[in-house]
Amino acid sequence: VSDQSGKSNIVSRLKSIGIDFKQDDPKIKKLLEEVKDREFIGYSYDGADASFELLARRIMGEIPRYISIKSYDVSVKKNSSGKIISSAKAQLEVDKKLIICEGEGNGPVHALDNAIRNNVDKLAKYSQYLKDLKLVDYKVRILNTGTEAVTRVSIESTDLKGKNWFTIGVSENIIDASFKALVDSLDYKLFKDNAPASK
Repeated sequence: VSDQSGKSNIVSRLKSIGIDFKQDDPKIKKLLEEVKDREFIGYSYDGADASFELLARRIMGEIPRYISIKSYDVSVKKNSSGKIISSAKAQLEVDKKLIICEGEGNGPVHALDNAIRNNVDKLAKYSQYLKDLKLVDYKVRILNTGTEAVTRVSIESTDLKGKNWFTIGVSENIIDASFKALVDSLDYKLFKDNAPASK
């Protein structure tokens, strides 16, 4: 992508999502460079409008910090009866308070999603915004072959207002890629519902 055509595409997308900017704003060039860098490692924002909007608004300084992910741990075990159980534990921070969330699921991503969703009441001021968040679809694409393949994860989410949005995550680790997409989904929901920033 040339800088000129890339810039016109970025400007067009910023206008379509209602972001105000000046044509000579240096943040547009910074956003273009960031998109190019991310596309080089496997991101594709064509089907991930929510992740693109978050990236753009973060660079423009319009997205506050909501929930910080400090660490997470995921395990997959097969018990003696042959049932596979995925467990997840995530350490989150809201208003400088650490919150431990745990959950189980039929896979590691489902377990991570449940760890946050089933403990939404612990998220203090964000619980009211996230309680109707629902993961609708989850897609994985392997971008190259071999054991060191890069994974792109796409997540479709919705809420009771009926609006669907799409987020993306890329990593050499499928769990990490999934978590990036999941966190973007949470952030987008909080942003569109005008949730207050974390202190």
